[in-house]
Amino acid sequence: MSRSEAEQEAAIMLERFEGRHEKLQAFLLSRFEHVREHLITDQPLNRCERLLIGAYFTLEYSLEAAALFNPSIVPHPDQSGLESGCLRFLLSLRATGEGHISSIVFRTGVINRQVGISLDEPSPFVAAADVHPNPSYDKHLFERKLLELGLLSALTQLLMDQLPDHFSFEQLTLLTSQALRRDRLGNGDTVRTVESVLSLARANYEISFNTGDDCSERAIFPTSPTERRGIEDARFVAFEDGGQTTYYATYSAYDGQLVFPQLLETKDFTKFKISTLNGPEVENKGMALFPRKLGDCYAMLSRQDGENIYLMYSDQLHFWHEKKILMRPTYPWEFVQVGNCGSPIETDAGWLVLTHGVGPMRRYTVGAILLDLNNPGQLIGRLRQPLLEPTQEEREGYVPNVVYSCGSLIHNGTLIIPYAMSDQSSSFATVPVDQLLNELMSNPVEQCS
Repeated sequence: MSRSEAEQEAAIMLERFEGRHEKLQAFLLSRFEHVREHLITDQPLNRCERLLIGAYFTLEYSLEAAALFNPSIVPHPDQSGLESGCLRFLLSLRATGEGHISSIVFRTGVINRQVGISLDEPSPFVAAADVHPNPSYDKHLFERKLLELGLLSALTQLLMDQLPDHFSFEQLTLLTSQALRRDRLGNGDTVRTVESVLSLARANYEISFNTGDDCSERAIFPTSPTERRGIEDARFVAFEDGGQTTYYATYSAYDGQLVFPQLLETKDFTKFKISTLNGPEVENKGMALFPRKLGDCYAMLSRQDGENIYLMYSDQLHFWHEKKILMRPTYPWEFVQVGNCGSPIETDAGWLVLTHGVGPMRRYTVGAILLDLNNPGQLIGRLRQPLLEPTQEEREGYVPNVVYSCGSLIHNGTLIIPYAMSDQSSSFATVPVDQLLNELMSNPVEQCS
């Protein structure tokens, strides 16, 4: 089209879409830069033409069009400006849009002293994150992960031998490019190996948002190859260590065939570090980190076999080698499967853990167990009936007959449970903590062996 036609089309496009997005023009110009190398002419392009080309390679995506579910709640890093007895919280949710691709989104709100819950009005906009490869990779840890994945071959060992003890993504890509050039007439094994090595590197990355962005505008969308079909069920926990709080979240990365447990780390919900979890016991879904170390070790709940709850310890946050069974399905409402509904919550009576149970007709309910404070491998109590089950109004949705949570907290003696209804929308339930603990301690159980 002529320049005047392009300017006219660009003006129409901006009139239709600029009110729907913040910083749209900056985004479209950056999109143009992604495809600039494919231009078929060196003819200089003006701003309107660049905007229009950027728009042709852009589409709108509605993050929450299909569902907003599986919430997790933690205290907000900023508690300033609140009345006494109030708590500002940050809620993470699994948002699902077109193509059933899931991402992590956030909401904020306040719980008052009477345990009334109010949510802040979310922004209508979405902020794009800046994505960066890890600034440095530890070669020893990288080799261990290659070995776990069955990728430590003669070729990958040759690549590792040429790298320093701590290497950058640029150094790795340079070596893999050289390997591909040397094997132009190869049988394809080199290409597959290189792609796998780079996929592992890309699964460890960092993202950041502008500090001025509204928290509800920040969306952690799939970035690495292991996540291309979704980021699922983040279980956030405020982890205390030496007087410092770090927010961790375990989540499931899904590439369309396999599930990869991953770890997300942040101090302020503006900058995030994403890492692979490693070790022979890192598999399946539903990992949940304890909110502090137990002795010198990290502790984690897990569900490697898709049926039982396990307890794991490790002296390294990113490597998990051993597990011990903690809880098996026992009651009819959980005969198919049990799992956790978020990280354990510390109380004077013990570690309070919300569980989920799957029963007849794939009906999900929420239960609870109590673990010994000093020896979490010992069950103190267990609910014989569900704590939370879907009401008639909550049974219809994308996956019917499901209530599910990825993390709760206690405020003013009340357990605040954000929960999803039939994999479609989310709500809150509240339970007096003393009543729940009394019920748990009145139902003692023997430790699994």
